[in-house]
Amino acid sequence: MFKELTMIAAELKPLAVEFCQRLIRVPALSGREEGVANLYLAEMEKLGYDEVFRDEWGNVVGIIKGTEPGPTIMYNCHLDHVDPGDYSEWQGYDPYGAAIDIDEMENQDRTALEKTEVIHGRAASDVKGGGACQVYSGAALLKLREKGYKITGNFMFTGVVLEEPAEQLGMIKLVEETLPEKGITFDGVVSCEATGLKLYLGHRGRVELKITVEGVTSHGSAPWLGINAVNKAAKFIEKVEASVAESALQDPQLGRASIALTNITCSPGSMCIVPDRCYITYDRRLVPGETPESCVQQIQDIIDALSAQDQDFRATVEIAAVPRISYTGKGATLPNVKEAWKISETNPFIQAASSGLAKLGQPVKYGYWDFGTDLSVVCGRIRKPSVGYSPMQELYCHRPIDKVRIDYMEKAIAGNVAIFLEMCQLSRDAFVLD
Repeated sequence: MFKELTMIAAELKPLAVEFCQRLIRVPALSGREEGVANLYLAEMEKLGYDEVFRDEWGNVVGIIKGTEPGPTIMYNCHLDHVDPGDYSEWQGYDPYGAAIDIDEMENQDRTALEKTEVIHGRAASDVKGGGACQVYSGAALLKLREKGYKITGNFMFTGVVLEEPAEQLGMIKLVEETLPEKGITFDGVVSCEATGLKLYLGHRGRVELKITVEGVTSHGSAPWLGINAVNKAAKFIEKVEASVAESALQDPQLGRASIALTNITCSPGSMCIVPDRCYITYDRRLVPGETPESCVQQIQDIIDALSAQDQDFRATVEIAAVPRISYTGKGATLPNVKEAWKISETNPFIQAASSGLAKLGQPVKYGYWDFGTDLSVVCGRIRKPSVGYSPMQELYCHRPIDKVRIDYMEKAIAGNVAIFLEMCQLSRDAFVLD
């Protein structure tokens, strides 16, 4: 079956590439993913998926049923992408053009550059290249089923909205509302976030912290009559940088906890007025052993220490929460948090994925993401075994050199199916995380 699978992947590659190009040509900024959602739905219906639907949040789902009972493995992508930014930075490429040419790309281990055929465009590497491959992995599985091969378990593709804003609204609503309401369960997840054909086993968590430093307004000609919130914030910022750096935890696989100031504003922000409020946003990356609540407390301790030293220093800290509205009109406000998570190379779920790739002759290598993904929900929060596997490479994400290797796409089509076939041989207790 694995030899047959390799031939089927080669046969499907041109169709997957053309589908990826169509996806790239349709802009899908967060909250405006309808066009891309429609493409995914139509493609799965055309390919003959057994069940295809869209939920009220705009997420899309396609299911292929096996010939034998077994686990359900979710193959997941997100529908949205980040803004392409200044078009002049794209080296002559149209970010929505989906041009194909020969270009330099890093090899799998980032040790050399290789000339290879690629697709250019926004979201080629995050995650339309991987999403196209996952859908066509389903097509490969259907061809195996048509040829009479026994298929254990169910393959479920999901494309979720609003991943890029980081609150994970689409994934949360899919697993907490849509699938339970439809009586659909799943046992594990394969994400198509960028991995360069490696198996990715985790990433740091994230919490967005919002700090308000308070002051008192006065005329700019008499600043001594007020309390300048920005001046007070400067002392706070210096203390935060030093304190977090000094106490940052280190995880052997995921790396070091960190904090980055990402936004700062003040009010009233007018001529001749000393500002009475300074608003600061921090991106705090956390590792196992930390929680969003412990990150808040760390900042609160700094506020308390500064307040004890300076009676005019006043500030508050909270987890940011921004209302998000899907293209369907449904909306919700969720705290901007992601749990840190990782899974062991020796976990049966990961060993099955490794076995599948090995049977195809693909090298088995492991890695961890620098950025965060929706797997924080499924592995970090609801404790379903999860792994990342895709043709895209993390280096090219969110940049004006966004592109995906076509040779990796062919390998990913087969790799996804091989991983599925091996995972579905596992017993039910193999899907339980400690």
